[in-house]
Amino acid sequence: MHSSEPILLRRDCDAIMIPSGTPHRFTVGTEVTITQSLGGTYTVIGDGVMARIGERDADALGIEPKSAATANTGSTGPVDEQRLWEAMKSCYDPEIPVNVVDLGLIYDCKVTPLEEGGNKVEVKMTLTAPGCGMGGVIAGDVEQRLFGVPGVTDVHVEVVWDPIWNQSMMSDAARLQLGLM
Repeated sequence: MHSSEPILLRRDCDAIMIPSGTPHRFTVGTEVTITQSLGGTYTVIGDGVMARIGERDADALGIEPKSAATANTGSTGPVDEQRLWEAMKSCYDPEIPVNVVDLGLIYDCKVTPLEEGGNKVEVKMTLTAPGCGMGGVIAGDVEQRLFGVPGVTDVHVEVVWDPIWNQSMMSDAARLQLGLM
């Protein structure tokens, strides 16, 4: 969803300013415009800032929240690695309308069975720019989505800077979507 029509917030809601990652509180009646709506989050411009509103606050925008990623049922069997990648593909940079996998931000995803049952998932990811204050937010999205995959009982997402990300790491689909092909 992308709307050029201003929306008046129906209630106070928390947001995260882009690109600093600083918390921001929008108040009821604030006029915002949605610039990006992907992966259950909403990038808006209002109050003189660009910010990300999470899915739990979609109702403040007058949007019914989609079903959020839920914690898995505690399954201790093997993890379907394809489901891990699908879960990560539901996470987006709030300024770029491409998921983190196709952007080339996910460098590694490793599953380790745990002795006590369940599985630990370790992800190494990067950001498009080292100074991006949204790194913790994006890594948190990845972590949350991975916890929703059956069999996953522990997740560790590490933001790394080696190698430094560049546009050649994007999938062809991402480059095409961004008009770089």
